[in-house]
Amino acid sequence: MGKFTAEVFVVLKPLVNDPEGLVIRDAVRTIGFNEVTSVRSGKYLTIELEAEDAAEADSRLTQMCDKLLANPVIEEYRFTTKEASPAL
Repeated sequence: MGKFTAEVFVVLKPLVNDPEGLVIRDAVRTIGFNEVTSVRSGKYLTIELEAEDAAEADSRLTQMCDKLLANPVIEEYRFTTKEASPAL
């Protein structure tokens, strides 16, 4: 059994209105960053899990995202996994 670390990114689908992103965009423009034309907000998670191999870790992460971490109607997700570094 190996240990894996995953970085999960969950964002609203492109056609879904993002009121939080609009507020952030307006706020950064208010403080002088007028070059910002769009902001999309989302969630970033780091997950550590145990699995037999990377394929199993990816499969379990997909299940987690589909069942809990992302709302498939309005959100999309992506993740990366890597073997966790051994503790020193």
